[in-house]
Order: sequence, then C-alpha cells, then structure tokens
Amino acid sequence: MTKLPLGITPRGLTREQAAEYCGCETLDAFDNWVRREIVPGPIPGTKRWDRRAIDRALDRRSGLTADIGPSIDEWLAKHG
Repeated sequence: MTKLPLGITPRGLTREQAAEYCGCETLDAFDNWVRREIVPGPIPGTKRWDRRAIDRALDRRSGLTADIGPSIDEWLAKHG
C-alpha cells in the first residue's frame, strides 16, 4: 500500500479515526453519536466513515449550514 502525500487527509476513516476526528474520547462515545444520528454510520458495505459526511452532519447539527436536503443515508432509506 502506498502512503498518501504529506498534507492529504484520507477521506475513508476507520472507526477509531472517525471517533478521534469527531473529538470523542472513547469508541463507546462515538458509537453513541452514531446511534443518536449525530454523525452517520459507516459507508454502506464498508467499515469506513466518510470524513466529508461527518463534516456535513456536524455542520448541520451545529447550525453552520442551512438544511440543504437529506443526507445520503436519509435519501437511501427512502429510495433504497
């Protein structure tokens, strides 16, 4: 496996990386955020979290962006 160039942050995060990215001190705290739908779960069919989906969820939850429609998880739940 090759390394990403310096300064490039991976987009697909492991559960541990996603928890750390969110500032959760424990994996249980992160799992609780996922259960409470503060942040989305892993990308369907994977064990990876999309960093940009986490950003979008936290931006929406924090009121930093207007509600611009359903998240991909919400859309898939209705149309999948």
